[in-house]
Amino acid sequence: MITAMFARVTFYPSLFYNVLMEKASFRNWYDRIDENVILGALPFRSEAKELIAKENVKAVVSMNEDYELSMFSNDSEQWKSHGISFLQLPTTDIFEAPNQEKLYDGVKFINNFLPQEQRIKRLSSISEPENSGTVYVHCKAGRTRSATLVGCYLMMKNGWSPEQAVDFMRARRPHILLHSKQWEALRIFHKTNVENT
Repeated sequence: MITAMFARVTFYPSLFYNVLMEKASFRNWYDRIDENVILGALPFRSEAKELIAKENVKAVVSMNEDYELSMFSNDSEQWKSHGISFLQLPTTDIFEAPNQEKLYDGVKFINNFLPQEQRIKRLSSISEPENSGTVYVHCKAGRTRSATLVGCYLMMKNGWSPEQAVDFMRARRPHILLHSKQWEALRIFHKTNVENT
């Protein structure tokens, strides 16, 4: 309860800080991790059309709570009006990692938008191959919650260890920030869905 309250109170100041860091440093608002996935910060409504046109975004996964989306970003209906599939996996910022069910659901959702030859075979897909395109995975800053999900996607797709997945992400988005809870979530996911399959 205290962690959720702290995350809520610090949301706008920390979002403003992220915007400043993107303008004043080497940080990008988003980075392409591979040919299928972009890992990024909260996509502002004004950026939606550009992401679709420039990056071929077909789907969005948000790790944000409802209140984080309400002021500046699209919700499910707004993304749908752009023809974009949307999955929200709300996770409390700063102190929490997404639970294993959310991580698995997120990877399964991403899998729906991979080209047929790249899809993770042991995951069922609900969309047709011609729906393939980029999935934009985000939280507030694209550093912790969303990086945890993208790490799980990379492990499951490539058979990688948590360390390999994080190293791969860091080479493309150096400012990702994983704490002990996120590392633990990655290791559990790896043991359950990669190592034992």
